Amino acid sequence: MEIWHIWIMAGLILLMVEIFVPTFLPLCVAFGCFAAALASGLDFSLKIQLVAFSTGTLISFFGIRPFLLHYARSKGDAVKTNAEALVGQKGWVTERINNAVNEGRIKLSGDDWRAESADNQIIEVGTPVEVLKVNSTILVVKSI
Repeated sequence: MEIWHIWIMAGLILLMVEIFVPTFLPLCVAFGCFAAALASGLDFSLKIQLVAFSTGTLISFFGIRPFLLHYARSKGDAVKTNAEALVGQKGWVTERINNAVNEGRIKLSGDDWRAESADNQIIEVGTPVEVLKVNSTILVVKSI
């Protein structure tokens, strides 16, 4: 087994580690291993291989990692879940909404929800509404 094989295997192992540790640090070291494997494949000395390893790692750490972190963070906020996902959705009134007597229900995405009017107006059955915010299990809506 030649030295460049060892560098390649180390790089592949680090790529597998990156799957379980999503910090992009093992990925940067893996790039360094691949740079050292290239140097070894070109029959450079061990000192040159270590310089290639260090240079490849540093270039990937300061050149590639910031872009990957930015991309990963920007995509993390794209999906709204739980109560956030309800805001902005449209439904219709199934039970008259009257805040004064604490009554009102709407149908939203096939589910029945307790609802209140945002402006304290009475909203009649069958009126389309839009969810403005969520208070616990009560949806605050306005007619549209």
